[in-house]
Amino acid sequence: MTIVNPRVLSQPPRQVTRRGLLTRGLALTGAAGLIGSGTAAYAAVDAANGLVVTDYAPVPRNWPARQRLTITVIADIHAGGPNMGIARVRDVVDTAISLNSDLVVILGDYFATHRFITEHVPHAAWAAELARLKARFGVYAILGNHDWWHDVEGVRAALRHVHIPLMANDAVLLGDRGAKFWLAGVDDQLAHIIGRYQFKGEDDLPGTLAKVKTDDPVILLVHEPDIFTKVPPRVALTLAGHTHGGQIVLPYVPPIWTPSEYGARFAYGHIVEQDRHMIVSGGLGTSKVPLRFGVTPEIVRVTLGA
Repeated sequence: MTIVNPRVLSQPPRQVTRRGLLTRGLALTGAAGLIGSGTAAYAAVDAANGLVVTDYAPVPRNWPARQRLTITVIADIHAGGPNMGIARVRDVVDTAISLNSDLVVILGDYFATHRFITEHVPHAAWAAELARLKARFGVYAILGNHDWWHDVEGVRAALRHVHIPLMANDAVLLGDRGAKFWLAGVDDQLAHIIGRYQFKGEDDLPGTLAKVKTDDPVILLVHEPDIFTKVPPRVALTLAGHTHGGQIVLPYVPPIWTPSEYGARFAYGHIVEQDRHMIVSGGLGTSKVPLRFGVTPEIVRVTLGA
């Protein structure tokens, strides 16, 4: 898929607005100063270093009511300082393990690529932490745009080394007898930068869903939520990351910057459109600037058939 839209690019607009200043990569304290007072700066630091578990219990029309499944969702780790060093990645994994979910999914963007990295975290290090994740139905991963843009082969090798299956336009049948479900994962929608504000994806949604061979329900993993407009009702639940929930969200106003063709429409949370369900994680790390405000880093826990 080729996407041509300025809002999906990680580069800021040329005009000097508050959004432009923030996304040009100001240091943490300077950006917090733009947002407001010292209290706001403290809140920004606290938001970047916090960690919450956000629970959702969607009721998709085509998920069996008595088929209980718990899913831990980890998105946008962006391993690398200042707010996502290796100790922080370890805390995230420890928290995820404590949830004891039936399934763990990791939605791409594994290492930091912004200009303010204070701790380099090698691929082998973050992958070794993720290797500690265990679940009854397994741990599965997909790639994100930063993985493709900066070192896709390195990320693939790191996940392969720790035996975490990478789903790239693939689907697998999981679950217990009489309670099966399909887990499908599409590759990244912005994988190749082919021009200014132009991308060519590696995603193949029709080809992925063609691998679903039974009537059992489908859970779909995507990095960018924009593909949701093309997801058919056949899919019970779509899980996405990428947006960081807006990353910088001021009270009473929409997110300052959301890397989506649809702006704030798919920025965060449980979205229901035409009886189709998607959950967009606020993620963990940061992109472009090492600052989160109003969006605490989170692990998502989904319960289906509760």
